[in-house]
Amino acid sequence: MSLTFHFHPLASFCWKPLIAFYENDTPFNPVIVDLGDQASCAAFLKVSPTGKMPALRDDARERTLLESTIIIEYLAAHYPGPVTLVPTDIDLALQVRQADRFYDFYVQAPMQKIVGDRLRPKKQTDPFGVEESRAQLRNAYDIVEKEMQEKIWAVGDTFTMADCSASPALFYANKVEPFGDRFPTLKRYHDRLLARPSFARVVEEAQPYFKFFPYNNG
Repeated sequence: MSLTFHFHPLASFCWKPLIAFYENDTPFNPVIVDLGDQASCAAFLKVSPTGKMPALRDDARERTLLESTIIIEYLAAHYPGPVTLVPTDIDLALQVRQADRFYDFYVQAPMQKIVGDRLRPKKQTDPFGVEESRAQLRNAYDIVEKEMQEKIWAVGDTFTMADCSASPALFYANKVEPFGDRFPTLKRYHDRLLARPSFARVVEEAQPYFKFFPYNNG
């Protein structure tokens, strides 16, 4: 087994490659990183000097890949399976990459701002920034609501990297800024993602760690 995946089961950006692994039953060695543990942190910094997760090490090809999207692209190129997560058609692939960036920048980023603020000391919180992030999320919800009216998956007729990106982004965003009744199409898409076996497995494996998510109130 040449692939070693360094991650944490609660981290949303780590979920993206995990979904890709499970979609194609790609074998890998999982290494859970505990940045609060000195030995675990030191070992991980040798793999990812920035300390950012996730990271993938491929011993067979002597490559280390950082960033969730790059890891999925790498798996699609060098360890392909029955599910084509990055289309070979260039125009469709560009749509997938654009959707991937949308969910990272306009759903994941504001969601993480809100979560991060909950973890700050009370005198160092940023209420204005949080409200700004909530507005960004609602705007993103509006976009998805309109775009998903006649679609099953984010791009094209099949599950792709864009859906790998949407899955954790929407899961956690719904925790901090609930969809409510205003976005029924978005909610149905979210529910389809949750029903996808690969994503359901990721969520199940994260269950023991959800108590550490600040919006779950322990």
